[in-house]
Parts: sequence; C-alpha cells; structure tokens
Amino acid sequence: MDRDLIYWRQFPFHVFLGPRIASSRLSFDMARLTPLFVLFSLLACFASASADEAKRPNILFLFADDQSYDTVGAFGNEEIQTPSLDELAARGTTFTHCFNMGSWSGAVCVASRTMLNSGRYVWSANAIYAKSEQERQAGRWWSEYLKQAGYKTYMTGKWHVRADAKKSFDDARNVRGGMPQQTPTGYNRPLADGSDPWSPSDPKFGGYWKGGKHWSEVVGDDAIDFIDDAAGQEKPFFMYVAFNAPHDPRQSPQEYVDRYPVDSISVPKDFLPLYPHKDAIGLGPSLRDEALGIFPRTEHCVKVHRQEYYSIITHMDAQIGRILERLKASGVADNTWIFFTADHGLACGHHGLMGKQNMYDHSLRVPFMVVAPGVDAGRRISAPIYLQDVMPTTLQLAGVEKPQHVDFQSVLPLLDGRGQPRQAIYGAYLDLQRSLRTERYKLILYPKAKVARLYDLEQDPDEMNDLAGDAAALPIMRQLFAEFRRQQAELGDSLDLSDTFADLM
Repeated sequence: MDRDLIYWRQFPFHVFLGPRIASSRLSFDMARLTPLFVLFSLLACFASASADEAKRPNILFLFADDQSYDTVGAFGNEEIQTPSLDELAARGTTFTHCFNMGSWSGAVCVASRTMLNSGRYVWSANAIYAKSEQERQAGRWWSEYLKQAGYKTYMTGKWHVRADAKKSFDDARNVRGGMPQQTPTGYNRPLADGSDPWSPSDPKFGGYWKGGKHWSEVVGDDAIDFIDDAAGQEKPFFMYVAFNAPHDPRQSPQEYVDRYPVDSISVPKDFLPLYPHKDAIGLGPSLRDEALGIFPRTEHCVKVHRQEYYSIITHMDAQIGRILERLKASGVADNTWIFFTADHGLACGHHGLMGKQNMYDHSLRVPFMVVAPGVDAGRRISAPIYLQDVMPTTLQLAGVEKPQHVDFQSVLPLLDGRGQPRQAIYGAYLDLQRSLRTERYKLILYPKAKVARLYDLEQDPDEMNDLAGDAAALPIMRQLFAEFRRQQAELGDSLDLSDTFADLM
C-alpha cells in the first residue's frame, strides 16, 4: 500500500479534479486527501466488480454418462419414466440433434470429457490429453476460465480426465473414475437359457453400492450441499454435477427395477442377433462393452439390459429432481442457467450392439436441454450441435472472450435465432470407423472392413436400410465423401481413406 500512496502523491492531481479546480489555486493537503482518494477509488472498483459478478448468471451443469437421446420420456419414449428431465424439456429449449464427435479410445467418455473441458475438437484434444494437468495449470481449462471470471466452482461425480479435479474446482467431492467396479458375473448375461447370475439391486455386487450409498444419491447430496453453500455467496457459481449413471454396471434400488417388468420392455426395431461387421470394426467380444451381453444377442438378453438401463436412468432422474427442488428453494434459480446433457449415447441392444463405440445415432446422439431466464419454454431446435458446445456457451455467459484454442461454438446465437448452424456432423472411432451426418443422410466408413454404409435419415431414422449398394446412391455418397475429406483436413484427421474408398473419390 505504501508504494501505491507514493505513486498517487507523485501523480498530477489535476488530471482527476479537472482544469477548473486545478487552476483555482485552492490549497490541498495532499498527504491527507490522497489516501482517501485511493480508498474511494478502490471501493468503487470493488463495487463495480461486485456489480459485474451479480450480473453474471449462475451455471448448473448436469451431466449423465452413456445416456442416449431416445431415453427421455418427453422425446417420445413412452416406456421410460423421466419426470425431472421432462420438466427441464418443458421449462426450456431442447437441441434435438446433439452429438459427440467420437473417440481415440475404447473409453469414449475419456475423449468426450477431454474435449468438453479443453474446448478442443477430437484430434486436438487427443494431442493434449496426456498434458491435461499442465493445461489446467496454464488456465486453459473450462473451470479455470470461470474461476478467472469470478465464479466459485463446484464439482462432484465422474471426472475421468488427466487433470486434478480438486485443483480444477474450488470445491470437489466424491471424485469418481470411469465407472463403478464391474464383476465377472456382470458379463455375458443373461444366459441363453434365461438364467442370470447377476442382480442390479443386490449390494453384494458392489459397483454403485460401494461405500454404502448409491453413487447417484451421493451426487445428489453433494449438489444440494453446493447449492446451500452457493446461496450464501456473493460470487456467481459454476456447478459441474456429473453422474456415473447410467453407465454399467446398471444398478438401482429394486423399487426402480420393479417399475420396468421385462415383459413390458420393447426390443428395438433395429434389433440384430449379430452386427455383420462387428469384428472388423472393433465391436466383437473382446471389447468390454460388447461383452456385457451374450453372443449372439437374444431378444430376452436385450430386454433385460434395457430394463436395467431404464431403471438406473429413472433413479438418476429422481436425484436430478431433488437438485432442482433445492435450487428453486434456494432463491437463486431466477439467475441460474441449467444445462443437461450426456457424454455420449449407448446402443444397449440396437443393431446387435451393446456399447457406444459406433457411428449410429443411438451412440453418438445425446439429450441437450437449456433452462434459463429468457430461454423459450418447450422449444425444440433441430440445428445440429456438439455436446461440448456447452463449454464456450458458458464462457460467453460469464463474459469470457472465447480463447483462441477453443474449437467448439456457443449455442447462444442459435437460441437467439441468429446463429449459422453446422451443415454436417463428423464422427470417428479409433482408425476403424468414420462417419459424416447431414440433415438428410449419414455416410459410415469402415476402413479395415472396406465397407461403406449409407442411410437416408429422412426416410429411415432408425438407420436400418443401407443404401450403399444402390447404384443410384453413388453420387450422394461421393458428395458426402468429399465433405468428409474436407472436415478431415480441418480437424487434423490423418487417416488416409483415398485408396480404400477410391470409388467415392
């Protein structure tokens, strides 16, 4: 403070008081007045900063794991019970075509979450994945930008990136890894004869029950504590509330399982006993996710897995309901933006598949809802987005200029009706699968299998009728392939497909 006072005493006082006062030859006791001036200046700065912080909205980010876009009641699935998510859809705006970009890893959630927190597209995120902690320390991290903007930051639940969550957030609790522990009896089930050695509600199998309380309930408890703490703060808050659910082992209390009798569960329209190219594209029995169910798939097997999938989603939905109720009661809801999405979807019986390591909509496409003051209630926007667009959206809300390295785009212009939507969505899995999706068509490429597939999404939204063998479809495939190669170059995808798919050149 002494050095500051010396500086102010040396500064020409008439710069602040103006020429008229300076020329009036009034005598000032500079030694007395300057400290007061500095004090008032600092108080004014603090008041201005507090006012700016008060204007910035709170941000509640609710994040699911493995939840496909078609597992929300409000979106037309009459089998599943999701009253809390239905409420969000009714209160806010839903982006109906939200996607994950893919993965360089069998653990798709690692890629998705690294993209989310770094703001980088898939191959750029891959390049910095091992350096995530250094990125955080350098401030190039979602939570760090919001800290710098004056937010108090909270986190609970699944993290699964290579940065220290307890340093990334001001308050991080019950930070979990990729998934609750699975047991050997949780794989290759139920058996072909209908018997099942595993139970989703029996705590003896550990998993979500490890520690004595279901992990989704722990996340709900933590989020409620965060809201109570934040309600007494002057700073705006950013809450990263990340459920492990509905990732396997898909466990929930018996009362939730009982809501979905197996006989009441439908088999997906695109059910297959075996996916024809599964081994060549990395989706055979050696992939952990695919090994959860028996080969070949049976309708009963798929019904049981979907029963457990629906049950754990409904149980998670109940925790989200608790969080929303506490937010309403806290008095801060009117200045809070709520986002709900998931890191990717899940097949869970579609196309003869169980996991998320594929290019079909059930595995790339996720729910994405926005609830906030001024955001239209009950609106649906079909413009395609990536789920990671939530990161720059929140930075814009916080008044943070978009960093140069952030590739994803804020959805606020689309909410305002003035944004330019993407024309195509890119997808990738290892070096085994690629895809390009437009509003009308999807092109899927299997380089090692040397197979291309084409779907007319307008006529065939379930992606069941492959048009790639139709000579009339070749011009369409060539157009899509040209756009795919353009996106490859833009995204830094070095996989060379020119020889394998020379007929599409």
